[in-house]
Amino acid sequence: MSETIQQPDPVMAAIGRGMELGQRGERDAARRVFAGVWDGLSEDGDPFHICALAHSMADVQDDPREELVWDLRALEAADLVSDERARRAGVASPVAAFYPSLHLNLGDVYRRLGEWDLAREHLARGLDAVGTLGDDGYGQLIRGGLDRLAGRVAERVDDRPEGPGPSSA
Repeated sequence: MSETIQQPDPVMAAIGRGMELGQRGERDAARRVFAGVWDGLSEDGDPFHICALAHSMADVQDDPREELVWDLRALEAADLVSDERARRAGVASPVAAFYPSLHLNLGDVYRRLGEWDLAREHLARGLDAVGTLGDDGYGQLIRGGLDRLAGRVAERVDDRPEGPGPSSA
């Protein structure tokens, strides 16, 4: 009986290297790695790669407006990823399990930008999708993040900026 040996995905390997750099606090180096990967992707490239890259690139941005751009790219790409494509990449959970984290990140960046309605909207969407997560360390991490975001948003409900918000300038 012969087995098919799955070849490593070079794009995901590069994204993994960037993530490691970011986790070590080497944000500039991580951004350079991610930018190189981004430059190698086409606009109509693999949505799984785009989602993973954008989700990771958002995490190493210093400017919340740039973080927002990448978070929105990740969400848009996730809508185009099939469960089959995720399985081929080694993801055991359905694509639906991507959404709690994506909405957590969007809710948090909108909170930091003072966009309270959008922060609440993405918090609600993340909470609605939380049932797709397993009861493992990752699921607990995302649930905890959503709980913390809920507390932060609740504390600031009446503290909306007067006039246009910071991201509308």
